[in-house]
Amino acid sequence: MSKLTMAPILFHWSAEDKLAFYDRIADAPVDDVYLGEVICSKRAPFFEKHYDEVAEALTKAGKQVIFATLAEVMLKRERHMIAGFCALEDFPLEINDSAALWHLKDKPYRVGPLMNVYNEDTMAYLAARGATHFCLPPELPRDSVAILAAKAKELGVSIEVQVFGRLSLALSARCYHARAHGRIKDNCQFVCEQDPDGMPLNTLDNQEFLSVNGIQTLSHSYLNLIGELQDLQDMGVTHFRLSPHTVDMVAVAEIFRAVLDGETGAQDGRAQLDALDIPAPFVNGFWHGQAGHRMIGA
Repeated sequence: MSKLTMAPILFHWSAEDKLAFYDRIADAPVDDVYLGEVICSKRAPFFEKHYDEVAEALTKAGKQVIFATLAEVMLKRERHMIAGFCALEDFPLEINDSAALWHLKDKPYRVGPLMNVYNEDTMAYLAARGATHFCLPPELPRDSVAILAAKAKELGVSIEVQVFGRLSLALSARCYHARAHGRIKDNCQFVCEQDPDGMPLNTLDNQEFLSVNGIQTLSHSYLNLIGELQDLQDMGVTHFRLSPHTVDMVAVAEIFRAVLDGETGAQDGRAQLDALDIPAPFVNGFWHGQAGHRMIGA
């Protein structure tokens, strides 16, 4: 059965907004839900105290809860965060930085999309050291995903692909959000909270271009692979990732679930997504080996 997953929240939402989000997701048709701060360790204390209650509520609702680690580990406190997550026994772990490998010692784990698994040798190396599941980087084209899906079947591991939401394009040691507001990273005053879906970044010609989320650069447009779901299923992809935004993610999940289960056709599913209040255009260019901002076959 194809599984629908909800990625970790990438943005700095308030604790109240996150709690309300997960309360709704408990009733959504998703199988796996990822928790954890992936982008900025300074944000983590705002929600850490709620992890147990949220994980318990999601588990009672029939969801598989997975904790996701930071994508960039530079400071002592961040190393301690990684060590703490790697010591978890009750929940699976998704790692997004190789710093976690030191603590895992062949303990089973998932590999997140920010680990950049681009080829079969990397997949085989990590699988031999405990990796059981790989969420591939979203910029990979179809042919690369097909090769990696075949390798995953050979290795006995599962494959996950992002099918909805803004695309993560780059990470930096510097915080773009803080610099844009004349602040420094260590005294950012959490200005990123002002942009719950990322801060718009336009070109000099005022064309919508990218979205900034702290140290992360995202696409302005939203990935939408609803028309490619059947192809993904045919090549052996088992998990389909939705990246959270302030749009109606329950409605998004319901549409993708219906198409995955064959209850709705891809064309109808696309029309239903088009009817939602999505604040940016849909794209699928990377999947087709073209510029990522393009929408092919719409």
